[in-house]
Amino acid sequence: MEIILHWPEYGLHDPSPQGADLASMTELKTSLRKPRPFGPEAFLEHFEQTREQIVARIGRMVELESPSDNKAAVDRLGEMLAGEFAQLGGRVRVHRQRDAGNHMQVDFRGRGRRPPVLLLGHFDTVWPLGTLATMPCIVRGERIWGPGTLDMKSGIALVLAALEAWREVNGGPPRPVTVLLNTDEEIGSATSRTLIERVAKKCAAALVLEPAQGLAGAVKTARKGVGGYELKVTGRAAHAGVDFEKGRSAVLELARQVLRVAAFSGSRPGLTVNVGVIRGGTRTNVIAAEAVADVDVRIARLRDAGFIDRKMRSLRAVAAQCRVEVTGELNRPPMERTRSVLRLFKTARALARELDWELQEASTGGGSDGNFTAAAGVPTLDGLGGVGEGAHALHESVLIAELPRRAALLASMIGAV
Repeated sequence: MEIILHWPEYGLHDPSPQGADLASMTELKTSLRKPRPFGPEAFLEHFEQTREQIVARIGRMVELESPSDNKAAVDRLGEMLAGEFAQLGGRVRVHRQRDAGNHMQVDFRGRGRRPPVLLLGHFDTVWPLGTLATMPCIVRGERIWGPGTLDMKSGIALVLAALEAWREVNGGPPRPVTVLLNTDEEIGSATSRTLIERVAKKCAAALVLEPAQGLAGAVKTARKGVGGYELKVTGRAAHAGVDFEKGRSAVLELARQVLRVAAFSGSRPGLTVNVGVIRGGTRTNVIAAEAVADVDVRIARLRDAGFIDRKMRSLRAVAAQCRVEVTGELNRPPMERTRSVLRLFKTARALARELDWELQEASTGGGSDGNFTAAAGVPTLDGLGGVGEGAHALHESVLIAELPRRAALLASMIGAV
């Protein structure tokens, strides 16, 4: 069965006839208010009852398309989210941007004097406006499908669900919580990096709601750092038939440089260098005067950033009368598996075991804003969001059955770290 979903704008009710009925919810809330610890098992029971509400919330977010490069569209979703966080008692602060979408910070006072825990995510996506016309948000089989479902609107839905649950049973989170959602993560976080680092340094830990790793739902304890370089070669144009000897081909010189750059991969553990885009020349009968390559660099260790930067900038032309220029830098430092990261993972694994769930850890070559918090010295655990497949692909989807225990883990972590 396939259902095309049309979510009421800004509404919080569950349009599904399978939503938890009022009587059972009232009974559950009464039970949870008894003077006993509200642990992972009780959270899981609560989120199993409200699973369809989480799915509905994901759907409403997906139907408000939010491509990184469309400020108006991203800000529309931001306004919706601001309303939902405000209803939960959060103090919403909008960090306005001229070109990018406005970033959002929501502070919950909680109880006690502990530093806040940071719940970090983004609500921009890679999908252009209008994608829903050919890739609608649907529930089919055991999944919710659509652009941005996995990366990472399901993660934001889990944040809202966890804070909503704490409000139901405790009047609010058991400790201060800061939610930080930016709008340019998919394009490098250029306008939000300073904000992320500043806010994170005031927090006890950062829990990142990016998608889990694989269908096993592993959390991420390490991510590679990411860099981008442009390699530009200038030669000398000439007629390929009449004055062949007078030309100096930038395309040929770039080919030599590409082979050099490719050889940098593997020269340090986890270091990869990929020449992803090449462009140059004007016509087949003209010796190319200019050629350019765009290069992706990934490092596993921060100490290798200087090494690869020096290697890139040491490139020199082989052919006489050609010139090589290198620009670029490391955009995201690596998230390394430090002791503080490992401590957070052990906490998460212990909580998961209370649900008979053996939580796994993983590393990935992709970067996230968790790279910034980890490099700033803040204990960071990533991949706490939805479980699914197809991030940035046509089959992007989230496993509905996994949502309750992901929400239970996140809610429990808020109180435990």
